[in-house]
Amino acid sequence: RLRYKVFYEEMSAVPNALAMLSRRDEDGFDKVFDHLLVVDRGDETNGRSWRRSRVVGTYRVLRQEVADYYGGFYTQGEYDIQPLIEAKGRGYSFMELGRSCVLKPYRNRRTLELLWQGVWSYLREHGANVMIGCASFPGTDPKAHATALSYLYHTALAPEDWRVKAHEHLRVDMNMMPAEAVNVRAAIKALPPLIKGYLRVGAYIGDGAVIDHQFGTTDVFVIMPVEAINTRYFAHFGAPDELSAPLPAEFGALN
Repeated sequence: RLRYKVFYEEMSAVPNALAMLSRRDEDGFDKVFDHLLVVDRGDETNGRSWRRSRVVGTYRVLRQEVADYYGGFYTQGEYDIQPLIEAKGRGYSFMELGRSCVLKPYRNRRTLELLWQGVWSYLREHGANVMIGCASFPGTDPKAHATALSYLYHTALAPEDWRVKAHEHLRVDMNMMPAEAVNVRAAIKALPPLIKGYLRVGAYIGDGAVIDHQFGTTDVFVIMPVEAINTRYFAHFGAPDELSAPLPAEFGALN
């Protein structure tokens, strides 16, 4: 219900008949993903709640072993992920993030810190060391994001050994402008906060954007190997093999 409210009522997603009737955003992957939730517990006085608890933020997470059992990752519908997984072999365990959203009144640093504390704790608990998923620009006209997409292509494209490509029949070339023509300040300002936050930590971007007509977005693929995360952040939220700790301020602006 939260996702429906954010994606379909507030943003540009187009519901099918079933979603319109149920007022829920759901698909077959929801049963195999784990779901991280931020819950407002309501007001309590002397142990009694005067307002109902409600879910105000969410992320869904899919581990590689679960994805392998159930037929693959959700983002494989847009990007050719399998060659990367096969090339990295047993040394890497992938974890997919998706459907991140927060109820509008709760879009603040604290809520996002809670979500990302959950993501990081989950990653360490399950021994994953590569995070993947799609992040989105609003709208289905990639030319409207030519500056930002070109900036990502020239500055954040994944190295060859980490590069994932959009399926050819869906791929939109992100290299719309030569590097020297990109206004860097304007490009950074135009980046969605989620993408900007990923880049600060050290994430890579895949090759090619994809138009998601159902959600009314232009998607890019994000690859974040834990080994590529700037180690200065570990002083804030702990190294991968340490116990949970608070997240840095950069993670407070991820959505």
